[in-house]
Amino acid sequence: MTLRRLVSCIAFCLATSLTQAAGLKPLDIPAEGTLQPLKGAVWYPCSQPVSETRIGPFVLSVSMNCPLAGEKRPLIVVSHGRTGSFLGHRDTAQALADAGFIVVAINHPGDTSLDQSRTREFPIFVERPADIKRTIDYMLRSWPDAARIDAGRIGFFGFSRGGYTGLVAIGASPQFGKRLRFCEGKSDPLCEQVRTGTLPELSHDPRIKAAVIADPLSVFFTQDSFRNVRVPVQLWGSERGGDGVTPNEVAEIAGRLPTKPDFRVAPGSQHFSFLPPCPAELAQSAAELCSDQPGFDRAAFHTDFNARVLAFFKAQFGEPPEIR
Repeated sequence: MTLRRLVSCIAFCLATSLTQAAGLKPLDIPAEGTLQPLKGAVWYPCSQPVSETRIGPFVLSVSMNCPLAGEKRPLIVVSHGRTGSFLGHRDTAQALADAGFIVVAINHPGDTSLDQSRTREFPIFVERPADIKRTIDYMLRSWPDAARIDAGRIGFFGFSRGGYTGLVAIGASPQFGKRLRFCEGKSDPLCEQVRTGTLPELSHDPRIKAAVIADPLSVFFTQDSFRNVRVPVQLWGSERGGDGVTPNEVAEIAGRLPTKPDFRVAPGSQHFSFLPPCPAELAQSAAELCSDQPGFDRAAFHTDFNARVLAFFKAQFGEPPEIR
């Protein structure tokens, strides 16, 4: 083990000391008007032993449906990338839950691995931030343990399109232009708004007090897009980019945010390095998602990455309460 990996492992162990195991519950948020139902899961601190639980190709070490432990828990909302899923950042969600956070991750309808029906449609870029607002509304009002969430300590984690989603949610204003390629040949109301130069109404959520953004899609952002972003941001970029995200664009966001972010570039990484290591069966069928450049150790990177994400949220929200 190299010195760098040893230091990362020690940092992770220290950051997660005196933690508890993660519980896991499915999440179903009802439809709202024309907006589809949202499905996902909630990771949370739990005092019961964990066991291996298989969901699709993934094996999670969690305690299914165990009682939530503790009160006044901070909440982190997770948004996946293009055609991802609520399981796309399962290791980060579990690390945060092990440390005392409640973490909710959703599927964005029509832009998931199992339903790509709307991934090339423009409305997805308007509905994604609305999905986050709906999720926070549900968690604070209707989730069975809503009273045990600290509504003053809500954070966000997003990757790729999920990074775009989070930037909009915390106040960024994208500029779509009048000749948006997603609207070519389309006549839906949102595309008609774009053609007339009217910015569709987007959901910003001031309840989000801190955000971790990884390799965000930034094609819609301009110099003036971030003037209303006021919350602390930890911004991650890959060294090599990919899937429409370039290192230069991420660096430009770092320079445009009004408050200097905690900006980090992962050496040797490519865009999908921010996804956790793939199980063998997925590695065979999704090589683009699962492969890295020679010499890049995705597992070691995620140990360090999760520790730094956890440290950032602890710095913003303080230590979550211990279980007694």
